[in-house]
This record gives sequence, structure tokens and C-alpha cells, in this order.
Amino acid sequence: MTRLASRTALVTGAASGIGFAVASRFAREGARVVIADRDGDSAASAAQSICEETGEGTARALTVDISDEAAVEAGFAELSTAGWAPNVVVGNAGVQLFGQDAKIAELELAAWQRTVDVNLTGTFLTVKHAVRSMLATGGGSIILTGSPTGVTGEGNDFTAYATTKAGIHGLTRTVAAAYAADGIRVNTVVPGYTETPLVTTISDDPAERAAIVGRIPLSRAGSAHDIEGIMVFLASEESAFATGAQFAVDGGMTAL
Repeated sequence: MTRLASRTALVTGAASGIGFAVASRFAREGARVVIADRDGDSAASAAQSICEETGEGTARALTVDISDEAAVEAGFAELSTAGWAPNVVVGNAGVQLFGQDAKIAELELAAWQRTVDVNLTGTFLTVKHAVRSMLATGGGSIILTGSPTGVTGEGNDFTAYATTKAGIHGLTRTVAAAYAADGIRVNTVVPGYTETPLVTTISDDPAERAAIVGRIPLSRAGSAHDIEGIMVFLASEESAFATGAQFAVDGGMTAL
């Protein structure tokens, strides 16, 4: 399991959930990993946990609010100075405002703006500065976390979230086409309903959970570990001919 040997990977939103699972798997595959999260204490704890499993110096924490361009730019500069400029970047951080996001006629501007600031603007800033860094270091792979809500009508009660995820899918195609000649690949992974701390509002409600799992052809919820393999593939040279694409790992949700 050394498909990512010699790679340095930055994963946003990596203190927990999908981000942590992916960062941990990357480290087990031989990469150095940067645990980027706005919760600095949790990021440091996650990095320490990975180092204990895979060896000292395999992970480091980076406290960053991806919706703040100055913070994102400073974070990439810090990594470059330290010799940790990433050639793999996973733009995974995001929010889903249960109880605030809603059908459009009921959606407050504040909930819309917060979701856009983190999910779409934050992903834009992550990709912008990842590309700048990779242009200076010879290219790399950028992987973004999408959602079935950006593909189908699955997110009709989550107007802001679904819209930002659709925007991320479009960003992937645009950046992939613009920088293919520079050796920068960009792809989206589309997880289905995946039980992480982000969705406890659903997973803790038996009726809601049963309703969404009932719409999954494989008849079960996903776990963060279900997403690791495709992320490793896209981070490695095994996917050298893949760019501008969506890779669904959703139990068949978007096949319906």
C-alpha cells in the first residue's frame, strides 16, 4: 500500500468524517498529509492520531478558514516554506445547515450566504491557491467532494447546499479544462448519503434515515471508509488520464 509514496496531500475539513478517513488512508498509502480544518485543536489531534499510526512526521495540522482568502493564501505559503507544498489537494470542507437550509421560498438569505461562503467560495479559494501552488511545483491532482444533490433533485429541501454542490461540479470541469496542459488534474467524487458527524440530524432520526436509505439501490448508508478507495485512485498515477470527471460512490443514488 504505497501508491502515494512521495506525495504530499492537503485535505480540508479533515479533522473528522470523510476528510479524516481519506487523510488517514493517504498516509497509510505512503503520503505525507496536511490536516486542514478551521478547528485547530481537532486538526492537531487528528494529525497526531495519524502520526501514531503511520509514523512521526507523516501528518501535520493546518488551521484555516477556507472562506477567508487571506487565511487560505497564508496556509499554502506556510506549507511551501516548510517543504510541504501539496501535489494532491482534496477540497472536502463544507457545511449543511439543517434547520436553516430549506426550499427556496422559505430560505433566509443568511443561511444561503453562509452555505455559499463555505461550500462554494471556500472551495473556489482552495482550488485557486492549490492551482497557484501546483503551477510552481509541476502539477498535481485536485479532488473535490460533490453530492447527489448537485446532480438530481435529491436536495429539494436544501436549496443552498444543493446549489453549492452543483457549482462545485461546474468548477471541476472549468478548472480541469483550463489547466490540463499544466499537468493539473481536477475531478469530483460524489458520495451518497454517508453517515458522518455532518448528518447526525438525519442519522439520529429513524424515520428520516429509513426514508433516505430507502432511496439507495444498495439499501444501506455509506460510511467515510467507502470513499477512501476512489480518493486514493484519483490522487495516484493510476488515474493519470482522468480529469474533469465525476466519480459517484453513492450506492446508486444518482443512477435513479
